[in-house]
Amino acid sequence: MDTLEQNPVHKDDYHPDFLEPSPIQEEYAPVIFAQDSVSHVVSIDVLSGKEDRENVLQARKSGKGVLTAPFRLLKTNRLGVILTFAVYKRDLPSNAAHNERIQATDGYLGGVFDIESLVEKLLHQLASKQTILVNVLDTTNQSYPISMYGSNASNDGLEHVSHLNFGDPFRKHEMRCRFKQKPPWPWLAITTSIGILVIALLVGHIFHATVNRIAKVEDDCLKMMELKKQAEAADVAKSQFLATVSHEIRTPMNGVLGMLDMLMDTDLDVTQLDYVRTAQASGKALVALINEVLDQAKIESGKLELEEVQFDLRAILDDVLSLFSGKSQDKGVELAVYISDRVPDMLIGDPGRFRQIITNLMGNSIKFTEKGHILVTVHLVEEVIDSIEVETESSSKNTLSGFPVADRRQSWKGFRTFSQEGSMHPFSDSINLIVSVEDTGVGIPPEAQSRVFTPFMQVGPSISRTHGGTGIGLSISKCLVGLMKGEIGFVSIPKIGSTFTFTAVFTSGCSSSKEYKSQQINCQSNTVSSEFHGMRALVMDPRPVRAKVSKYHIQRLGIHVEVVSDWKQGLSSISRANNAIHMVLIEQEVWDRDLKSSGLFMEKIGPGSPPKVFLLSNSINFSRGNTTPGAYGLTVISKPLRASMLAASLQRAMGIGNKGNPCNGELPSLSLRNLLLGRKILIIDDNNVNLKVAGGALKKYGADVVSATRGIKAIELLTPPHHFDACFMDIQMPEMDGFEATRRIRDVEQNINNHIKFGEISVDDYNNVSNWHVPILAMTADVIQATHEECLRCGMDGYVSKPFEAEQLYREVSRFFH
Repeated sequence: MDTLEQNPVHKDDYHPDFLEPSPIQEEYAPVIFAQDSVSHVVSIDVLSGKEDRENVLQARKSGKGVLTAPFRLLKTNRLGVILTFAVYKRDLPSNAAHNERIQATDGYLGGVFDIESLVEKLLHQLASKQTILVNVLDTTNQSYPISMYGSNASNDGLEHVSHLNFGDPFRKHEMRCRFKQKPPWPWLAITTSIGILVIALLVGHIFHATVNRIAKVEDDCLKMMELKKQAEAADVAKSQFLATVSHEIRTPMNGVLGMLDMLMDTDLDVTQLDYVRTAQASGKALVALINEVLDQAKIESGKLELEEVQFDLRAILDDVLSLFSGKSQDKGVELAVYISDRVPDMLIGDPGRFRQIITNLMGNSIKFTEKGHILVTVHLVEEVIDSIEVETESSSKNTLSGFPVADRRQSWKGFRTFSQEGSMHPFSDSINLIVSVEDTGVGIPPEAQSRVFTPFMQVGPSISRTHGGTGIGLSISKCLVGLMKGEIGFVSIPKIGSTFTFTAVFTSGCSSSKEYKSQQINCQSNTVSSEFHGMRALVMDPRPVRAKVSKYHIQRLGIHVEVVSDWKQGLSSISRANNAIHMVLIEQEVWDRDLKSSGLFMEKIGPGSPPKVFLLSNSINFSRGNTTPGAYGLTVISKPLRASMLAASLQRAMGIGNKGNPCNGELPSLSLRNLLLGRKILIIDDNNVNLKVAGGALKKYGADVVSATRGIKAIELLTPPHHFDACFMDIQMPEMDGFEATRRIRDVEQNINNHIKFGEISVDDYNNVSNWHVPILAMTADVIQATHEECLRCGMDGYVSKPFEAEQLYREVSRFFH
């Protein structure tokens, strides 16, 4: 095509007269030239020639392009070919019939190609900037090849040789291709080879390092697995060690405390009773220390779990007040508790752990406070957020004792409860409490405040020598608060005091529809005595906080309370009430401040039916003056105030109600006597001291006790029929432990029950009992959680730890005896 353009065919080159006309036939295919340079050439009929006709008809039949045999081009006399396509009037399917294609044919399209120019142009494109030389040789005679195309220049470079086949089997041809110039130095190949070599080395190094790393990781993994097994084994060994040590320590302590308790029931003089109480207090302190160490171990192993039982928050705090009342009176430190009216009477949670937190915090306050006061306040978190009767001002007049205190608001400054929206659930039965323990003690130095919650850490080396303690109480309290979904913080100012605050989430015990175990509390302080309903009381106290605390405790008895600050207001209130005031409670500070006014007040209320007057005293020495309260017939009520103690004091002084109402520890004793009186109970323990202590404790409540020292004997005695109402089973015994003995007893009972059910034996032979199941309570000094779980798995019904506590014993026994 390029040659034709460069050498066009002119008009004078052809004479039409010398050309033959096309023969007569059914169809023609005249040529129409598309190039102006040859448009003057006389058209020819492509269908006239035999070979051309076959090519055109083949193109029309197949619908594809058809190439002609090579022929000499006009003018140039170079080899060329024609590529022919059929053109249809419409689109045809690929499987169209022959006649259908003939009918749809509209013409033909053909193109002429100069083969030599086309090949040279293609070679030029392939060679880029270099010229490729092509030689075609006849190599029939290898010794003397004949050049058919190309140059005969000598070749001193690389060339590519290809064999050609022109259809003559007797002739051999070759095509040799080479660059016209010498090939350049192959820098690209060299650099590429070097790059590949470097990459290969790097890949090899990486592969080698990866293999080594994988091997090291596998070794480390094996070591970690081995260390994990060792750690797990050490954890199991630690738990077993703690269980064994606690059992071995608590077992003799059970005997010591039990015998001391039994000794206190005998006829002792004052000195002997003081010695026994001192020994008993020391023993309980040792048991408390053991419990703290065990709690810390359970916290570290993640095995500490909380209970979900119903309890009375106010009664628990009354119990804690009773625990520390003696120490506070000895020091002259005022101890008080205030609980907001918005806090529900009954909550659901873990009362034992809540009591433990309060006891730890109050114990520290008592330990480090020599003057002033210790105040425990309980509010709902919503009250603090709304600033309802919670803010602590800096004025000393707004504190319990008049001593300045650390601002409690700083103790909860970082709590998430106050910064996150949606943390409150006003429409659910969740109760979010905030509890503060405020004291006027020595405070905590700033450099020691960062390690307050660190286990076994004291504020200073002199603290443990002066005040004692292990330094783990606050650490345990922090963990317990976390389990209660709360937070704990503090603020402390040296020589001013400290305030610890924590939050805890409980469930309301009034609106919950779930079935919870009910825990009995020593004194039901929220159950007011009916004889106090409708009475009116006057509280005389110049300090608002202290007056609010007194009002809170008196109102718990159903008494309407009015507060005044001095004698003048008191006389005015009594006169205005027209003798409606039934009792007057005067703060000792008011009485001691002006004895003359005190006497005058007593004289003015004397005529007629005066109200009963009480003196609220914080110490054993009731008055500093010469005029004693007894001279005016005053009844002294010792602080700290508790509902049970206050009710008993008012009943004795006013001559109303049941003067012998039990309080504090008496109620469980009476209740236990009612439950255990006449019950036949079997005690199994391999330790004779424990048998004596447990038997003595149960006999004190009226139980008929039978003792045995072996698990096999327990199986024999508890094989139906028998007359035992319950069994207290020790866990760690020789030959057969309590777990195995219980499992065998349950198997025997189940076997007999099945025989009775299917009528194989008569129920008359078994005391007319068709379903035998004697309550078995584990009795052990081991307080590990895993032991408790094992007790339940083997068929035991409850768990009583040594030494016996009346409250725990009552809680377990009351589940079976009514």
